[in-house]
Amino acid sequence: MADLHDTDRLRALEARIAKLKGDAPEQHISDTHYEQANMAWRMVIEMVAGVLIGFGVGYGMDALLGTIPIFLVLFTMLGFAAGVRVMLRTAKEAQRRDPGLPGNDDEGD
Repeated sequence: MADLHDTDRLRALEARIAKLKGDAPEQHISDTHYEQANMAWRMVIEMVAGVLIGFGVGYGMDALLGTIPIFLVLFTMLGFAAGVRVMLRTAKEAQRRDPGLPGNDDEGD
């Protein structure tokens, strides 16, 4: 008789634990790997897009104004700086989302 009572209590306890844990699906290592690869590709695309947009604007201004490639060089460098800035912002976002990433020592912030 005591075994039946203990079994019911165990089932009730397991049900309560499952309810408190919620329905969080387990994330496999391969999912995390693809998520990190997607973040890396996003950062590369942001960097290249900044440089290409700067190059295009500089080339266009030089073509319109008939100047030497001063605007091309200037806007390409500005595009590079903007790409780096956006890429660093994405890296901070990734660190906030996953505090276990290496180099995440935001204890003083």
